[in-house]
Amino acid sequence: MVVDTKLYDVLGVAPDASDAEIKKAYKKQSLANHPDKNPGDETASERFQEVANAYEVLSDPDARAAYDRYGETDGNGPGGPGMNMDDIFASMFGGPSFGMGSGPPRRAQDSVIPYSVTLEDLYNGKTAHFALEKNVVCSHCQGTGGKTGAMPKDCVTCGGKGRVLQQRHAGNGMISQTVAPCSDCDGKGKKFREKDQCKKCHGKTVVSAKTRLRLEVPRGGYNGQRIVFEGEGDQLPNSKPASIIFELEQKPHDTFEVKNLDLLAKVRIPLSEALLGFSRTILTHLDGRHIHVTKAKGDVIRPGQVDVIKGEGMMDQRYYDQKGDLYISWDIEFPSKEWAQTVDEETLASLLPPKRPILPTNSDSIVDEVSLSPGSMDMYGANMGTRPRGHDHDHFDSDEPNVQCAQQ
Repeated sequence: MVVDTKLYDVLGVAPDASDAEIKKAYKKQSLANHPDKNPGDETASERFQEVANAYEVLSDPDARAAYDRYGETDGNGPGGPGMNMDDIFASMFGGPSFGMGSGPPRRAQDSVIPYSVTLEDLYNGKTAHFALEKNVVCSHCQGTGGKTGAMPKDCVTCGGKGRVLQQRHAGNGMISQTVAPCSDCDGKGKKFREKDQCKKCHGKTVVSAKTRLRLEVPRGGYNGQRIVFEGEGDQLPNSKPASIIFELEQKPHDTFEVKNLDLLAKVRIPLSEALLGFSRTILTHLDGRHIHVTKAKGDVIRPGQVDVIKGEGMMDQRYYDQKGDLYISWDIEFPSKEWAQTVDEETLASLLPPKRPILPTNSDSIVDEVSLSPGSMDMYGANMGTRPRGHDHDHFDSDEPNVQCAQQ
C-alpha cells in the first residue's frame, strides 16, 4: 500500500505499474508537454517538469520504494518533519547511504578474477603465484584523509549531500535525470580542503600497495569453482576489507569431457580390433598414466557401444578416495573405399557373416530402384516446405487456420 499516488497520477499510471509501463507513460507525457511543441505555454512547461520529476523518482527502484513508503518530499523530507533522504536510506538499508553519519561502514567491493585452468590442473591440483595491487588504509592519517586536527568541510559540488542530480539526453528531445553519488567527495558529502589534506594519500584515505597471493587449485576442482581470499582485497577506513575471489575457468580438452566426477573419452579403433579383440594402451590419463585395455577375441565392440572403467574419473576434492568413473565411447573405424575395392571379395565374404537375404517379391510387388548420395545430420530437418519456422515436430499448432473448401 503506497501512502501517496501523486507521482503516479502525474504519469497517468497505477501504483502497481511495471517499469515498462512507467517508461511508456513518461515518453508519452514528455512528448505531449515538451516546450518545443508548446512554445510560450507555461502550463505545458510546468507539466513537462512535473513529468520529469515523477519519472526521476519512479524509474529508480530505491527512490520509488522510499516514495511508496513515505510519500513526496516537502522540504522537511518525506514522511513528516525532520525526516530527509538520508533518513530514508538509513531506514531502508540499515545505515546512511550518503554522508558521514554513524551506522554500518561501507565495504570495499570484492574482486572476482577469472583464472583459466586445464583439466589436468583440476585432476592433479596446481599452485600459482600472483602479484597484485590493492588499496589499503593510509597509515599516515589512519584513513581520515586529512592532517591531524583538520576538519572536513561540506563538499561544494554536492552541497554536503553526497549525491548529485545527473541529466542526460534520452533521444526525441527528452532528458532523463538520475541521482548518483558525488564523484568529487566519493559520496561522503564532506572533504578536506587541499591544504588540509594528508600529504601521503592526498585526501583519498587509502593508498596503493602490492601484495602476493599463493593460489592452490585443489585436486578435484571444477569449472566455475570460486576460491576466496577473505580480507585480502581493497580496504576502506573503518570497514571490513574486501575479498579477492578467483573463479576457475576450465579450458576445453582434446580427449576428455567431464560431468561432475565422471570422465568421458571417445576412443577410435579399427574394424579389425572391434571384431578380433586387442590388448594395448588406448589413451593417456590426465596424470600421465597409460590406460591399458584387453578385449578378448569374440568380445565384439559394436558402433556406439560404451564401456566404463570404475574409479578412473575425477576425485572428490575433500575425499580423495572417492572417485568417479571413466566412460569409454568406442568409435569404429571402417576400412576405406580403396581397401574394399582391392580386397578379394570371395575371401572376405567367407570370413564375414552372410549378407541379409533379398526380400522376396511377387508379381504385385513394386520395386523402386533409388540412388544414395553423401549426407549430413546437420542438414536433417532443413526441408521445411510451407511449415512455419520454429515447429520441428510432427504435430503443431499453427497461427494460421487450416481453411479447406467444401465440395459443392
